[in-house]
Amino acid sequence: MISAILLGTVTAILLAATFLSFLRIAHGFVRSFAFPRLQILVVTLVTIPLVVVLVGPPVASSTVRAAMIVALLLVAVTQILCILPFTPLWKRQSRSFEGSADDPSAVSILSYNVKMSNRHYAEALGIAESRDPDIAVFMETDQSWCDALMPMAKTRPHILSAPYDNAYGMILFSRLPLSDTSIDVLVMDEVPSFAMTVTLRDGQCFRFHAVHPEPPVPYADSAGRDAELLKVADIVARERLPSVVSGDLNDVAWSHTTRLFQRVSRLLDPRIGRGFYNTFDARFFFMRWPLDHLFHDARFAMIDMERLPAGGSDHFPMVFRLALTGTANGSDLPEEEDAADEAEKKEIIAEGEALERDAIGVDWEK
Repeated sequence: MISAILLGTVTAILLAATFLSFLRIAHGFVRSFAFPRLQILVVTLVTIPLVVVLVGPPVASSTVRAAMIVALLLVAVTQILCILPFTPLWKRQSRSFEGSADDPSAVSILSYNVKMSNRHYAEALGIAESRDPDIAVFMETDQSWCDALMPMAKTRPHILSAPYDNAYGMILFSRLPLSDTSIDVLVMDEVPSFAMTVTLRDGQCFRFHAVHPEPPVPYADSAGRDAELLKVADIVARERLPSVVSGDLNDVAWSHTTRLFQRVSRLLDPRIGRGFYNTFDARFFFMRWPLDHLFHDARFAMIDMERLPAGGSDHFPMVFRLALTGTANGSDLPEEEDAADEAEKKEIIAEGEALERDAIGVDWEK
């Protein structure tokens, strides 16, 4: 009887978590259920045989057992359908580059959330330098982190820096020339984003955006994060040059907001058809999901992408290598933004801009 009650409770929780993940409610408590889809799937697949063996007459009726199995199968199928595109079983959205990483049209980009309270400066610096990226973006950088990372400037003299002690600071180093640079506050005060034009070795140019919006936390709304992501998408949609957006987006690759971001911006997700590349939480192997992203214009082709050691952070850094080919042939473009998407985008941005609170700071991790 106890096992049946326990398994029934687990089944109800899994079903509720799956249902809640699809609600369009801009609150961290609801949004967080979209994150652990792989974990929910694993628990579901373990629970199904336990229900088959342990639930049934005389402990419970056959109808109760059948209902539990159906509910669990529904959960499993739903979670599989959500995460399947982010496996090698799916068609790649970003086409692969036929040339080499040394091609003058190529660029390598490091995205690294160092975790502000982490003070393993030398280790993080060594990891960043090990892949010799053309552009390196570091997030959660206070002044101490910015000072510690300055050796990057020896070979990457083009720098944008916005140190903050609230876990939203950023610093960017580039060996490629930058122009039209800006440090913007798109939605929340003291949450900066970077924008710039990058000139490649072959003379081609592209727009690059580095972002790190708020995380969704169980006790607060997620309006600030959602609005910032869609505001960037809207900016990208109007840009003439090819665009790249990268950073800790604090959203999983399969969420509704991220998919809406893609439809608005028309940028591609190189994870689709390649793999999860889970970047958070580096401290717990059983609780990880993809939070650190790069989205790119269809005129880029992917050379490769790589997850690096954490270096004391709770995020694994990512290195993306891509080439600007000048053609979108072979890419699997996202769906276009429709009227419903445009209305939802405007509503989300308006909600974010109407917020009257400070950005969720380092206190959420304590």
